[in-house]
Amino acid sequence: MIKQCLILPIRVYQRWISPLFPPTCRYTPTCSNYMLQALQKHGPFKGLLMGIARILRCHPFVRGGIDPVPDKFTLLRNEQPYNKTNDRH
Repeated sequence: MIKQCLILPIRVYQRWISPLFPPTCRYTPTCSNYMLQALQKHGPFKGLLMGIARILRCHPFVRGGIDPVPDKFTLLRNEQPYNKTNDRH
């Protein structure tokens, strides 16, 4: 029940507010999708904390990139492991 109450405003934002502005999220998935996934995976309390931490990380001075919701609760960025095969110059 609490989770659904948290999901509703995010869906409203995605449907009615977000389309009014150009895309600015520096991460994949977007911050709103990250919040939804965190709520589904970690529940209302931890998911909300993770989503808020992600929104605070999304600013013009950050590198951005791929940042999926981790399997274990953390407020830090989910760093992708470095893969030398993807490093082609």
